[in-house]
Amino acid sequence: MRAIQFQEYGGPEVLKAVDTSVPEPGPGQITVDVAYTGVNFADLKARAEGYRVPSLPYVPGLEVSGRVREVGAGVEGFAVGQEVVALTEGGAYAEVALAEAATVFALPDGVDLRTAATLPTVLPTAHALLHEVGRLRAGESVLVQGAAGGIGTVVGQLAKAAGAGAVYGVVSGEAKAKYALEHGYDEVFVGDGFAAEVRAATGGRGVDLALDPVGGDTLRAGLAALAVFGRLVSFGNASSAEPWQVGQPELYGAAVGVSGFSILSLARTAPDALREVAARAFAKVADGTVTLPVTAEFPLAEASEAHRLMGARTSTGKLLLKV
Repeated sequence: MRAIQFQEYGGPEVLKAVDTSVPEPGPGQITVDVAYTGVNFADLKARAEGYRVPSLPYVPGLEVSGRVREVGAGVEGFAVGQEVVALTEGGAYAEVALAEAATVFALPDGVDLRTAATLPTVLPTAHALLHEVGRLRAGESVLVQGAAGGIGTVVGQLAKAAGAGAVYGVVSGEAKAKYALEHGYDEVFVGDGFAAEVRAATGGRGVDLALDPVGGDTLRAGLAALAVFGRLVSFGNASSAEPWQVGQPELYGAAVGVSGFSILSLARTAPDALREVAARAFAKVADGTVTLPVTAEFPLAEASEAHRLMGARTSTGKLLLKV
């Protein structure tokens, strides 16, 4: 089968098309004939710095849509040829992907395979950030880093649907700000000075919930933008900064809290919880509450171009590889 692989860490140019063997499902596993693969920032970190890469060579990719090819021993509820979406532990940049059955989901009603490829990581993550971890209540305000990306696009819509009082976004450029304002955001700030802007926009109060995939100085600025009793949820370290540490000096004064979330970790440690979150999240697509635009699509062989586009920080919405 065809796959995209890297044998060393580096820029997009290290991604190479190769012919490799088709994976076989073990007990509790499923293989999927891939139709589309989602491109995520975690793929770029894997390629550049070895994020969650167990060994080289490595085929990146965390999410696919397609049809069940084979089911392993003990797997129930899936049939060969059935249309599914799946969260993988890597290996999704390929014609056939392997996944644990616990992270394979039947296609939601009314959702086609192209749209479905946008769902496995983004939708459950966005839902968990707001509800299961962030505990958003109606009338509360939300601040979202990366508001024009895949997760940001969904969070803006979900927050509005949940009755958020105000939804603020942070982006890296004016074009992204315009895009975010079309997907649930009331006001969008450009650049690093957002903490003061948030205070000004909220009359000095700050926001109730801040969502941060960046880490480092951005996370600290998010903490500074919280209202009394506010919560910050860290769900990534796009800045590649040193792991953040927070303690009494940062938390006690304003009675704020910090939580963390990783969908990949949840898939490994609590797959039943992931399935519950995913079911709630996917329902929001099926009922029309959320849409996630596919803003660029590349053939599998051009995965490096998808990485260049995402790495340039100019992309919005969701990027896909068509397999």
